[in-house]
Amino acid sequence: MRWATRMATPSKVRPGNYGKRSRNRATRTATTTSATTSAGLFAASRSQSDPDRHRTRAVTRWILTHPDALPEGNRLQLKAVLANCPELTALAEHVRSFARMLTHLQGDHLPTWIEAATATTELPRLRHFAQHLERDLDAVIAGLTQPWNSGVVEDHVNRIKMLKRQMFGRAGFALLRKRVLLAT
Repeated sequence: MRWATRMATPSKVRPGNYGKRSRNRATRTATTTSATTSAGLFAASRSQSDPDRHRTRAVTRWILTHPDALPEGNRLQLKAVLANCPELTALAEHVRSFARMLTHLQGDHLPTWIEAATATTELPRLRHFAQHLERDLDAVIAGLTQPWNSGVVEDHVNRIKMLKRQMFGRAGFALLRKRVLLAT
C-alpha cells in the first residue's frame, strides 16, 4: 500500500521542469524538450536576422585572448567587429599593449602607456583607469617589472579564510588551529 501511494503522488518541481509539475517522465521530457527547442529556435532566428550582432562577453574574450591563441573563426569575427567600431579598435590596441607589458615584465613602458591612454577622449573608462594607476605609479611599475609576486602568500591566506568560513560556529579556536596546521 505504501508503494502505491508514493507512485500516485505528483513529482516535485525540478530545475528541468521550468516550474511546472508533471506526473510522468514523458510529460517532463516533452516540456523540457519543447522549452529547449524554442529557446534554440529563438537564438537561431535572432542570429539570422542580425548576423553582425555579437555578444559582449565573446568580443571581450576575443580582445583579451592573445591573437596567436585565437581560433581562425574568432579572429575573423573580431576583425569584422573592430572594422565597424573605431573606439573598440583603439581599446583593443591599448589592452594588447598593456597585456604585453604584463607578460613581458616591461614596467618601464607604463608611463608612455598611461600618457597614450589618458590622451584618448573616446574612452573615458580607460582614461579613468590610467589616471588611477598614476596614484601609486612606483608600486605599479615595480609590480610590472619585478619577477616576484605574492601569489603563494595569497593562496595560503585564501585557504585559511576558507577553513575559517567552514568552521564558523562549529568549534573553538583549538580545532580551527589544528585544521589550519594539519591541512596541506
